[in-house]
Amino acid sequence: MIWGRHAVLAALANPARKGMGRLMVTPERAAEIEAGGLAPNGHKPEILEPRALDKILPTGAVHQGFVFKVAPLEGVSLEDLAEPAGGVIVMLDQITDPQNVGAIFRSALAFGARGIIVQDRHSPALAGPLAKAAVGATERLLHARVTNLSRALEKLADMGWSAVALDGSTDLTLEAALDDRPTVLVMGSEGDGVRRLVTEHCDVVARIPMPGGFESLNVSNAAAIALYEAARAQRRS
Repeated sequence: MIWGRHAVLAALANPARKGMGRLMVTPERAAEIEAGGLAPNGHKPEILEPRALDKILPTGAVHQGFVFKVAPLEGVSLEDLAEPAGGVIVMLDQITDPQNVGAIFRSALAFGARGIIVQDRHSPALAGPLAKAAVGATERLLHARVTNLSRALEKLADMGWSAVALDGSTDLTLEAALDDRPTVLVMGSEGDGVRRLVTEHCDVVARIPMPGGFESLNVSNAAAIALYEAARAQRRS
C-alpha cells in the first residue's frame, strides 16, 4: 500500500506500474488527476470519501486523498545496478526503520546516487510509511536486494567499486576517505552500526567529524551528509 500525494503520483508516473494496483482517491484528487493527466499509465481512480480512505490505512496515516494499493516494486540484480562501475551506491546494513530508509532513498536520489542495496531480510518493504517518507524516490531510484552483504561487497570490489563504511569511532574523516573512484557508502543501524563482517569487506572505515562534540546523528541525516561529501568527491576529477 502506498499513500500520500508525492508517493502515489510518482508511482502512477512509473511505467513499471502499468496495469498494476488499485487507485483510490477523494473526489477532489480524482479531478486533479484528470485535469493534470497525472495517471499516464492508464490507472483509473476509484473515488472514495476521506473517511473511507482512513479506514483502509493504519491509524494516523496522512494520505492527502491519495491511496494506491499495489505490491512493492521488485529490485534489480546487483549487476544491473552496479555495472559499469561509476558514481555512488548506498548499502544499508540492517537499517529497519521505514522512516529512516525512506529518507535515505530521498537523499540518495537528490544527490545523484546510482541506487541502494538492501538485504533480503532485516529491511522493510518499499511501501507504506517508507514510501511516504521517500516522497516518490522509491519509484525513481533503483534498488537491489541481496542475501549476503559481505558477498555483495566482494562482487562489487571485483566490478571496480571501493567501499567506505561509516563509523563514528574511527580517526579517518569521510572527506579524507573519499575520492572520485566508484564508491559504495555502507551505513549501519543507529544501535549497532555496520556489522563486523561487513566492515571487514570494506576498503576503509570513516567518520563524519562533529566539532560540536555531540556524537549522535540520526542515520538518515548521516547518510545525507555522506552522500553530499561523496557527490563532491566525485566531481574532483
